[in-house]
Amino acid sequence: MSDAAPLDLAGIGSMVVDRVHRTPRLVGADEKAILHGIGGSGPVRRAVGGVVLNHLGWAAVLGLRTGIFGRQARDEDGRFLRAAMDRFGIERHLDLGGSASSVAEVFVDDSGSRAIYMAPGATRETGALHVRRDHADFIRRAARVTTEISQLPLDAVGEVLAIARAAGIPSVLDLDVPPSQAIASLGDEAALEAALRAADLLKPSKSAARELAPGAGGDPLALARALRARYGSGAVVVTDGEAGCGIAAGDFEGAVAGKPIRAVDTTGAGDAFLGGLLAGLHHRLGWEAAARLANACGAACVEKLGAFPDDPAAARQRVLELYGGPEPPLGPLPGAAAPARAGVEEALAALDVARGEIAALGERVAPETLGRALDLIRQALGAGRRVHVTGVGKPEHVAHYAASLLASTGTPATFLHATEVVHGSAGQVVEGDVVIAISNSGETGELRQAVEAVRRMGAGVIGVTGAPGSWLGRHADVALDAGVEREGGPLGLAPRASVAAEVLVLAALAAGLERESGFTRADYQLRHPAGRLGKLSRD
Repeated sequence: MSDAAPLDLAGIGSMVVDRVHRTPRLVGADEKAILHGIGGSGPVRRAVGGVVLNHLGWAAVLGLRTGIFGRQARDEDGRFLRAAMDRFGIERHLDLGGSASSVAEVFVDDSGSRAIYMAPGATRETGALHVRRDHADFIRRAARVTTEISQLPLDAVGEVLAIARAAGIPSVLDLDVPPSQAIASLGDEAALEAALRAADLLKPSKSAARELAPGAGGDPLALARALRARYGSGAVVVTDGEAGCGIAAGDFEGAVAGKPIRAVDTTGAGDAFLGGLLAGLHHRLGWEAAARLANACGAACVEKLGAFPDDPAAARQRVLELYGGPEPPLGPLPGAAAPARAGVEEALAALDVARGEIAALGERVAPETLGRALDLIRQALGAGRRVHVTGVGKPEHVAHYAASLLASTGTPATFLHATEVVHGSAGQVVEGDVVIAISNSGETGELRQAVEAVRRMGAGVIGVTGAPGSWLGRHADVALDAGVEREGGPLGLAPRASVAAEVLVLAALAAGLERESGFTRADYQLRHPAGRLGKLSRD
């Protein structure tokens, strides 16, 4: 058992970015519809979703200490989901080795009905071995464990339930898709049957329950009774939208009416219901009161767009208004993540942005453009001329580095102070020299003045810019692309990825010159006799 603080509820399963679309109606094959705008921000809204993450979020709203485990990806969608977990105090124990985070395209019509297309991503890649090897101790920290049959493979579901049973921990299984769909995509019939028998509390959707018990009709209570008898469950709860739910348990059987609400979006209503039910059971409200609290969560969920609660305080207030009973002894509202965790996520996100931008730049670099830049410098050096590197702002620091790198690898180069060029420093440039000018925008006023001045001195110009079509790109003899789409960081404004791109483009240029000059280890050692690199050059 881990020494970490215990959890009221831990879950594994769907963690999904919902891409929500509003449409006047859900269309059939070969039909078209015009999407509505959403809040003035276009036709698509990104929202937190997923069967398990949704019900953990609603349980956290009602004061439970929750945790989530499983596999996710180190991508932008994953960071979006993890930020939501942190805001709601959902402790996470995640393997970020998945290929991609789960995504769902959700189409919601004017009546609140929806159609969902899912790409399970990392959730589908989670197997029994991952659960057993990576998450068993986390499971044992929980007072109750919850999982789902929706996107998670059945062998992983079975392993979660087995670990929970061995540890004496009550388990919950949300059967969110029809059994035939689960067998087709998540495992075989034997694995499904074993999972349904292993869970202490079974919550199938009504459509799933009717497929499992076709002779029980459409009444939720009759379905719950039939499934409890078939699987020997401690309790079975079948939901029926705004009509409420049917419960068959050892100490309670009955139907609990729902809350009639004008639905905006029915996505995730069952997930919210389960979060409220588990909160009610945790607070020992009894089955009927817990179900009323669950119905209130489901109603609060469908009043808005998206399945995950938006604001913990507002969501709790609305749930308690709809619940209408004596307020249960709720725990504190979830708070924001510790700054250190948020900072780590942002730092990793910035690295991911830079990695992606550099990869894109590598695909975009034109060999012929690099060749023209090498030719220009080669011709200048062959005539006894020199190379200068300049920039303004952050590119000034890049220019210092580039001049030093070039000089240490066989291409004599000096830093040229851009703002001093028009105050006399243009004198360090002579006709036939090459000036490498660096500017992300390619429009920096001081750099324009410097380039015009060195042009009058007879120098050739190589531009390194994020905008090849800019002033610098148009007025350079050769323009090297160092463009990025995103910088990274919380605001996305400070130069981060663009500086990395400029540095690496110049480092690549230096590598080409080093190769062409026939530069040797002895040449390097002559210029760098001290330090570790000096030692390596001698070995």
